[in-house]
Amino acid sequence: MTQISRTAIFMVAGSALALGACSRDAPEDLPPPPVGTTGPDTTNTGPTGPIPGSREDFLAQAASDTIFFETDSYDIDPEDRAILDSQAAWLVANPSVRVTIEGHCDERGTREYNLGLGERRANAAANYLAARGVTSNRMTVISYGKERPVALGSDPASWAQNRRAVTVVPVG
Repeated sequence: MTQISRTAIFMVAGSALALGACSRDAPEDLPPPPVGTTGPDTTNTGPTGPIPGSREDFLAQAASDTIFFETDSYDIDPEDRAILDSQAAWLVANPSVRVTIEGHCDERGTREYNLGLGERRANAAANYLAARGVTSNRMTVISYGKERPVALGSDPASWAQNRRAVTVVPVG
């Protein structure tokens, strides 16, 4: 054997032994903690739950972010009023938060008709919130018509889910 091949063999064998020594298992019993300590510091755990005024807080506090409408309607029924009342209470308690109210429709009807109906639905929700003390300059209204369905399908159940107004609190 040449000098280089013996050196190479010794280097490979030495590396294998060194790596093998590093793969030792941790001991089963750990030494006790230093005297006077009780474990991890849990005195400052931070807030629990969503941050006040955040989108998560809105979704946790309001009954829902969405109200639903009958076909070709933008009338707010008693169930919708209860949802909007909970939204208004949260918005009044968080006066620095601005929202966007989206109006949506089902797939039936022309694009132009549905954009108009979606706007009337969003405005109905915004007007209700304004009547409950939310200043109108904090609300932006937009209609998506039939362009953003949440339920894909051409059946009454899907249409019912898509006829809605959604109050959106921005993230952040």
